[in-house]
Amino acid sequence: MELTGLTRAAAAATVTPPAPRRGWGELRFAPLLPGERHGRRKVVVAAISEEVPRLAASPSSGIKGGGAGERRPAPEKVALRAALTVRRKQKEDIKEAVAGHLDALWDMVGRNVVLELISTKIHPRTKKPMQSGRVSIKDWCQKRGAKGDHVVYTAEFTVDADFGEPGAIAVANRHNREFFLESIVVEGGGLPCGPVHFACNSWVQSTRELPTKRVFFSNKPYLPSETPPGLRELREKELKDLRGDGTGVRKLSDRIYDYATYNDLGNPDKGKEFIRPILGGEKIPYPRRCRTGRPPTDTNMLAESRVEKPHPIYVPRDEAFEELKQGAFSSGRLRAVLHTLIPSLIASISAETHNFQGFHHIDNLYKEGLRLKLGLQEHLFQKIPLVQKIQESSEGMLRYDTPSILSKDKFAWLRDDEFARQAVAGINPVNIERLQVFPPVSKLDPAIYGPPESSITETHIAGHLNGLTVQQAMDEAKLFIVDYHDAYLPFLDRINAIDGRKAYATRTIFFLTEAGTLKPIAIELSLPPAKPGEPRPSKVLTPPYDATSNWLWMLAKAHVSSNDAGVHQLVNHWLRTHATMEPFILAAHRHMSAMHPIFKLLHPHMRYTLEINALARQSLINADGVIESCFTPGPVSGEISAAYYRNHWRGVAVEDATQPHGVRLLIEDYPYANDGLLLWSAIRSWVESYVQLYYPDAGTVQCDLELQGWYHESIHVGHGDLRHAPWWPPLSTPADLASILTTLVWLASAQHAALNFGQYPLGGYVPNRPPLIRRLLPDLERDAAEYAAFLADPHRFFLNAMPGVLEATKFMAVVDTLSTHSPDEEYLGEGRDEGGVPWTADEAAVAAHGMFAADVRRAEETIERRNADHGRKNRCGAGVLPYELLAPSSPPGVTCRGVPNSISI
Repeated sequence: MELTGLTRAAAAATVTPPAPRRGWGELRFAPLLPGERHGRRKVVVAAISEEVPRLAASPSSGIKGGGAGERRPAPEKVALRAALTVRRKQKEDIKEAVAGHLDALWDMVGRNVVLELISTKIHPRTKKPMQSGRVSIKDWCQKRGAKGDHVVYTAEFTVDADFGEPGAIAVANRHNREFFLESIVVEGGGLPCGPVHFACNSWVQSTRELPTKRVFFSNKPYLPSETPPGLRELREKELKDLRGDGTGVRKLSDRIYDYATYNDLGNPDKGKEFIRPILGGEKIPYPRRCRTGRPPTDTNMLAESRVEKPHPIYVPRDEAFEELKQGAFSSGRLRAVLHTLIPSLIASISAETHNFQGFHHIDNLYKEGLRLKLGLQEHLFQKIPLVQKIQESSEGMLRYDTPSILSKDKFAWLRDDEFARQAVAGINPVNIERLQVFPPVSKLDPAIYGPPESSITETHIAGHLNGLTVQQAMDEAKLFIVDYHDAYLPFLDRINAIDGRKAYATRTIFFLTEAGTLKPIAIELSLPPAKPGEPRPSKVLTPPYDATSNWLWMLAKAHVSSNDAGVHQLVNHWLRTHATMEPFILAAHRHMSAMHPIFKLLHPHMRYTLEINALARQSLINADGVIESCFTPGPVSGEISAAYYRNHWRGVAVEDATQPHGVRLLIEDYPYANDGLLLWSAIRSWVESYVQLYYPDAGTVQCDLELQGWYHESIHVGHGDLRHAPWWPPLSTPADLASILTTLVWLASAQHAALNFGQYPLGGYVPNRPPLIRRLLPDLERDAAEYAAFLADPHRFFLNAMPGVLEATKFMAVVDTLSTHSPDEEYLGEGRDEGGVPWTADEAAVAAHGMFAADVRRAEETIERRNADHGRKNRCGAGVLPYELLAPSSPPGVTCRGVPNSISI
């Protein structure tokens, strides 16, 4: 160890309070800087005795000083202390444990975690941000063996008294592996503002992986124009780093947010049956997804090569599921279902048992179960609660939980009133709309698809209108329609050419009764014309009057439900929540600093969405994935979703300022809309209150470059294919901003919850809501033998039209998993503190969120009262399920309730 001279050491020393004894204080190694070689090392004197000032003041020291009048007084110092909370993994494999011990050893010899405080002020002379010296976490090694999920480490700083308020902290991780930094609190008597909180919640990569330091900002919000001078440069640099340069293959450790088209759903290298069109671009407009930068496939340079399960697909590091969520889904239950249960189902279901032999056969899935061959990966079945191993056997029993739809009335699904009730209180209650033109008219090209008018006539429905004419019923808002005609008709030739898939383009007309309930009064089933421009083959069915018409009516309702299941999954659920939100999330990270108050508002509503969307591209919406194999549209699923992208949802409400929420529902007992308005109003009030704190006028909105950049890029890049659509709202005033944010928060929370968490409880009994149909209705003229078989055994014909045992059980296992709340779910209106650190330092914002939480609690209480109100027949009555999908709170598991903050499954 070599000293280069006492005077030089004294001048370079970090001065701390003197040691209590004379002589040299503690010597410690200076932390290695990135790129510094091992070997001879300089020594930093961390604590020195009284000798050093004396030597420094001597004439031979080379330091100016001496007489009191000649010396420049040293600036006063203050001590600050940082407490870092690090979240540790609950389970470590051997490799991770060894890496942890190695990091502890490295820490002992100076390869440690180094911190640096950055002031909100700039130095008056250098005009650069004022910074503390670098200090190391000093107790990492000692706490390696500490118990618990969280470990608190400390670091001590000495800064000038005029350092000001710490606005950021730089962290360099010189260990070999990443760690999850949850929060930092800096405190000390020299802080006029009191303790400074940093809500980090981020993975800090090793400098070997990412040479630059990570910067975390305090929880104090700043608009761009209000950014303190010491933080301006850092704010811009952080956003530049998050945007990347649009090149290269992304590593799993990267934190780069960028855009790409959906060009990775197919796998042309695997065969022509796995080719899928690129979604996104002028030809097929679609939202953008997160760019991974993977190389193209060998056979199509425009298609991106795939990362197949179980290998992870890139999302920015902090977007990946945390450990609890991983255990429940990505590496746990969902993986076990996709990789273990489904192959076992294929191996266990023989050709002889491919079809359900009777309704009792379906019921046995919930009672006795289905025998499975467990195979070599028996241990993975432990992650699937539905599977129980048979003792002393290599087999297991797959027993499904009874879906809620059967829990109160096993036969309710057979009734017309239940079929209609599910249009307003089921898993897809967003497609019913007021009928204002009769007969309904198609918007498809008549030169290709034939005359646009529906085949439904007044004669078909006149007897079901309680004495009203069709025009009177429409004028009184008594007629409603669920119309999937135009969504399916262009694709039916391709769907019906697939073995085991049959579909119609359906329309269903409902009549609103005096009791406030709906009843179906006509179903139209259409097929494409044999030649362009010719009339479409179509059937119109009305409520039954005998045994034969009853079975045909049941089959027609099944086809409507199958159409509805496809639109629900591909459009309302995937497209209009998952895919629509992704560009707004990407743009938020690229253009709004973590200090931005609007980023802070949106942050909990973006959690996990990029990760679940990436998993969907990998296993659910990809070629031959779960959606294609379980739903009627099959390989044209993506194209149906894209065709809907140009349209927007039309509702069943009219503006009415006299109503509590500013609208009047045309169907008063409409559980989804009734409860949705409660949450919408709570979200709107919260967002409006929050926006008013930072944007007093239009000028502040228009001059916020980060905000405007976020919204512009969300539309012009993320949704660039529809950037010229007239319905995009402007962003010029505080009211504009509040409206846009309310919509995004609603989509991420309440809308997604209403469409997702009832998938198994309300759709897990396939005859009620078949995801696919395998037969058209029997037709005497088309196939006399088939029609005779139908007459002879309508029960068997109906079951053979349903999904087979394999399709049904696979579908049920997947939607059971997708309907599950994970243990770390964060629900609407819950406390927002992050790792014990307040999410914002703005007390007014905290108070506004407290009022929002109270509004959400009141909404939940109102929902409970409504479900006990016998006047609300669509949610209360003999055998009627309560509507709880928009009840905000929920325990973990499949509960058919609960509104998480974000799209996390």
